[in-house]
Amino acid sequence: MNQACEEAASLLLADDDATFCKVLSAALVKRGFCVNVAHSVEQALPMAETNPPEFAVVDLKMGGAPGLVLVKRLHELDPNTRIVVLTGYASISTAVEAIKLGATQYLAKPANADEIVAAFSHTPDDSTPLNAQPTKIGHLEWEHIQRVLLEHDNNISATARALNMHRRTLQRKLNKPPLGN
Repeated sequence: MNQACEEAASLLLADDDATFCKVLSAALVKRGFCVNVAHSVEQALPMAETNPPEFAVVDLKMGGAPGLVLVKRLHELDPNTRIVVLTGYASISTAVEAIKLGATQYLAKPANADEIVAAFSHTPDDSTPLNAQPTKIGHLEWEHIQRVLLEHDNNISATARALNMHRRTLQRKLNKPPLGN
């Protein structure tokens, strides 16, 4: 770790969009953060467990486990970690779930570095800005599946039983994200 990073606040950026991560990481470094980037929850968890970050930016939908799994684990590791959840699937239900799991703020994409930094200072009394557009049925279904999956510790068979759906059908739905980010 370089000396500049030793003096800067640590930030974990978890998003599967490599270009977005590159641009946002550079902007956050300019704002005084030492940024570690992960492109999946599975990649981010060991980083967080080795050195829990002071701040985190987590995409809700990544390949593999959903971002809410990372939010929950980050909060377990250090309840003082300031976590901002980013998503192209903004809805009240996922915002509430993210906040219950320990997120500081929930922002709809696209969000810029200034909005993210401002969100770190969010307090529970502040209102959570959400996209005013109605959520599409496919997104609501995806969010419900993600919530039930999280409740069953990412166990596909248990989740399929809870949803009264065939396991293969559930796997197809998990592999096919809803249309329109």
